[in-house]
Amino acid sequence: MTVDTVAETPTVVGDTAPDFTLTDQTGAAVTLSEVVRDRHALLVFFPFAFSSICTGELLEISLNVDEFVNDHVSVYAISCDPRHAQAAWAAHEGYRFPLLSDFWPHGDVARSYGVFDQTSGTAVRGTFLVDQQMRVAWSLVNGPGEQRDIGVLHAAVKDL
Repeated sequence: MTVDTVAETPTVVGDTAPDFTLTDQTGAAVTLSEVVRDRHALLVFFPFAFSSICTGELLEISLNVDEFVNDHVSVYAISCDPRHAQAAWAAHEGYRFPLLSDFWPHGDVARSYGVFDQTSGTAVRGTFLVDQQMRVAWSLVNGPGEQRDIGVLHAAVKDL
């Protein structure tokens, strides 16, 4: 899939996952290299808190949270929204997983994964499964307006 407004080529299977530290909706710092010590990390980049497609996608993950947050994998949703917007959205929707803010420097982590849309200033729907060696084990990138197939995410984590 090609997204014309994405500046970099998306990270692909076999690549070393770019490390990062971002703040979640509660203000806690989350560092990828630390969380993958114990289990895989499913990174779910999304454009906007409170938007209909993003709400639907994260609701699907939330409804099936035991598949995405267990002894083998943890899920981290990432957007360029400020932490306080994510906190309000998480409280409103009842999300039980971290929402990470890539607000400042604006979109740095999305850029490092090649999923930052220069035109909108948001992340596109990039999804990356990072293993305990900091390698991308699986990835999927959807363009603006293209909803993720949650069944594909289920399949990606099923055999962990």
